[in-house]
Amino acid sequence: MKQIKIEIKIKPEQINAPSAIRSEALKAAGLPDDENISTRVLRRSIDARSRKPHFVLQVAIGDQETVEPIESIFNPLALNGKQVIIAGAGPAGYFAALTLLEQGIKPIILERGCTVNDRRKDLKKIYTEGLINPDSNYCFGEGGAGTYSDGKLYTRATKRGNVGRILDLLIANGAPGDIRIDAHPHLGSNVLPRIVSKMREDILSCGGEIHFNTRVDSFLLAENRMTGVVAGGSAIKADAVILATGHSARDIFHSLNDQNIKIEAKPFALGVRIEHPQPLIDKIFYHQSPRHENLPAASYRISTQAMGRGVFSFCMCPGGYIVPASTAPGELVLNGMSLAARNAPFANAGLVAEVKLEDLENQSNPLCALEYQAAVEKQMFAAGDGTTQMAPAQLVSDFINGKISKSIPKTSYIPGTYSAPVHELLPFIQSEALRQGLKELGKKFKGFDSNEAKVLAVESRTSSPVRIPRDRETLEHVQIEGFFPCGEGAGYAGGIISAAMDGEKCALAAAKKLGCNN
Repeated sequence: MKQIKIEIKIKPEQINAPSAIRSEALKAAGLPDDENISTRVLRRSIDARSRKPHFVLQVAIGDQETVEPIESIFNPLALNGKQVIIAGAGPAGYFAALTLLEQGIKPIILERGCTVNDRRKDLKKIYTEGLINPDSNYCFGEGGAGTYSDGKLYTRATKRGNVGRILDLLIANGAPGDIRIDAHPHLGSNVLPRIVSKMREDILSCGGEIHFNTRVDSFLLAENRMTGVVAGGSAIKADAVILATGHSARDIFHSLNDQNIKIEAKPFALGVRIEHPQPLIDKIFYHQSPRHENLPAASYRISTQAMGRGVFSFCMCPGGYIVPASTAPGELVLNGMSLAARNAPFANAGLVAEVKLEDLENQSNPLCALEYQAAVEKQMFAAGDGTTQMAPAQLVSDFINGKISKSIPKTSYIPGTYSAPVHELLPFIQSEALRQGLKELGKKFKGFDSNEAKVLAVESRTSSPVRIPRDRETLEHVQIEGFFPCGEGAGYAGGIISAAMDGEKCALAAAKKLGCNN
């Protein structure tokens, strides 16, 4: 029979029963329960708006040959003698490399950090000794910032590229097939490392180069064309350069500015990590506690307006941990992560307020937003003991009311917390916006602002505070030929999927520039 697609609602207790799903789908389609009629789940999401959360499934019934096909995966060509430098081995960099190989172009990846597994040693030192390796931490190293921050695979930027192809490449490298059907898939920080390692093997086996512990220091220019980079004191030449260094590579932004390569200040957002017991989040957003065993840990994406700017959640990690994401000594930055099971006792999210360019001094300076961000992070570190990554913390109700908390309950943040006036440590505008915003969110989501919640500071790396302008059509820098700013650090992505798609786009643009489009 010709395939049809039907949407059905399934109770949590039925979600792991294929026969029940099949029966409901056939019933909804008005068809008999005939064993010759095939069914397949195409999409799965959770609707928690009512008092009884349920799964919403899109099911294909009938001829499965017409189900949306899996996109063709990695198909490399023989190398043609052209080569492109890629600065950065995060999702933008690695997906750019795979795409170049499909065009017969050799990628030369320069990564300031180490391999994804070796990064763990440097992460451990942050916890045990408070030592920050500027080249190997939660933001830098193979896999980029997303590898150790939950591995969310959801993006709203579906028109910017082929999301299905990105997911298929991840599956081909070891990701579970469910990421193709979940509306909000994630991989977990314990799963991503082996996927990243497999992608590295593919790149190397097809003739690509990857140089770890190799930081790009400056750029080689011949008039208005980029001909390579200087890394580790050596000049490395290539036919084009893709810059995919991520949103925290401040030295890169300074280097570009020093070489009079145009960059621009960009608005970003800044605030706190807010943490609740996961059962409380389940109660607020599923309307039940304990939640049904077949429901995943509840998550949320919420927003409001205060002080004339957006206040919103960012990088929500159900059943997760708050982690130290500083990239240099003398600063304090927080982020969140979850493992694949998302079964830790706490839920955390960034709760941030917009930083507008009009908030800043010296707005003509393209690094003004970066300097604002850096100053807040240094102030947060200086407020502590000056030697560790302990974080200033406050109960949410005390934060709202401007009171120092007498004590801070247990948190997931391993380096530890201390009671502090977070409302005073944050910049005034962002602090006031967060305090007013929390009042409104507490009214809408009862218990969200309770004393079971606490805020830790500072969450400041929501996005790049710099944009590297590029031509809309060619994706080259507006001044420099052969230079392709890419991903989060350039201001054109926000998350694993969008960064990967931007990496592919820039690789195809570079291939077109070199006359190698296939």
